[in-house]
Amino acid sequence: MIEKKPFITKSRLERIAAKYATPFYLYDEKIIRERVRLLKKAFAWNKGFKEYFAVKALPNPVILQIMKEEGCGADCSSYTELLLSEAVGFHGEDIMFSSNMTPVQDFHKARELGAYINFDDITHIEFLERFADIPVTCCCRFNPGGHFAIENNIMDNPGDAKYGMTREQLTKAFKILKKKGVKHFGIHAFLASNTLTNEYYPELARIMFEVAVELHKETGADIEFINLSGGVGIAYRPEQIPNDIMVIGEGVHKQFDKIMVPGGLGKVKIYTELGRYMTAPAGALITRAIHHKDTYKNYIGVDACAANLMRPAMYGAYHHITVMGKEHAPCDRKYDVVGGLCENNDKFAIDRMLPEIEEGDLLFIHDTGAHGFSMGYNYNGKLRSAELLLKENGKVVMIRRSETAEDYFATFDFLGLFPKK
Repeated sequence: MIEKKPFITKSRLERIAAKYATPFYLYDEKIIRERVRLLKKAFAWNKGFKEYFAVKALPNPVILQIMKEEGCGADCSSYTELLLSEAVGFHGEDIMFSSNMTPVQDFHKARELGAYINFDDITHIEFLERFADIPVTCCCRFNPGGHFAIENNIMDNPGDAKYGMTREQLTKAFKILKKKGVKHFGIHAFLASNTLTNEYYPELARIMFEVAVELHKETGADIEFINLSGGVGIAYRPEQIPNDIMVIGEGVHKQFDKIMVPGGLGKVKIYTELGRYMTAPAGALITRAIHHKDTYKNYIGVDACAANLMRPAMYGAYHHITVMGKEHAPCDRKYDVVGGLCENNDKFAIDRMLPEIEEGDLLFIHDTGAHGFSMGYNYNGKLRSAELLLKENGKVVMIRRSETAEDYFATFDFLGLFPKK
């Protein structure tokens, strides 16, 4: 079992909480940079390797700036994510636009920025051509269908996913794009989410590399890059064994040498679009216990709720919880840790064994640096929290302020009912 340790002390966190009201997100810059550098080291064997950070995981310009400084690109899936990436200085081939059911304005913006276009469906080629030109480099998203399994263990069901083209459509799309003047091609696929096996990326790579060689022979297309997308997960539970990115990188390397090099595609670049792996362990949701309720169960009420972190409510996802200052106390109390929404699934933990929690205790909810704040919402009129960054020099800075009631009412400004103070 791996011990889950907060990346900050209780005394320091109390000082921060005295300045910034809980709940808030706290991110560790050092951890983020270390994970980027380790990923790049794992794929250093590929001269063209590039990580396109999944903006959806943590859409904050300060975080994106860190990624940019580390040599990453931006993986965008919407108009607003494109605007955010543009504001930080990403442009051209530093942006991978991977979207689905894409509105016109999104394609317009992607073409304006010169981003890579990753076509999710063959019909999107004609859709884009109605109002914009087809770029000379294009990518197509592949969905092999059926179940994706590793050693007879089913990882996910791509056949039920709305993303990507069939194998036959992929060949057809490449031929259509070639006729329209496309010179260079990329292939993209995402087959499973949050995998905890070092074999996922190598097996995905094997499938994609074989398809790339086939497409090269069938269409004569110049395959410029293979985008392995995301899917490499993290160990949310202490008993889980984390992925080893160095082993993963070498596994992909072996498949590359086995398939791509003999197939005449030894110069193809490898891209990734990792989000969760890059930032989830670097983030925590900090909340304070404010109520203790004993009825049919023992409840600890906190000042955060599912509107701040919806993964447990939406997926039943596990997030480890540390009661600050009681890291070594016996976990001899069973609690449901809950928020204040008028929804019974507003629970961060169910029947969790924890130390005795008293009102005022700070709770450190681990591994929330990806798909945490970004999935927040305003149900019950709950306001989104602040985001803070623990910088490498030890300073803590606010990188997003908490919402106010004025923010919540801002879209009613035309009614004149809520004058600004």
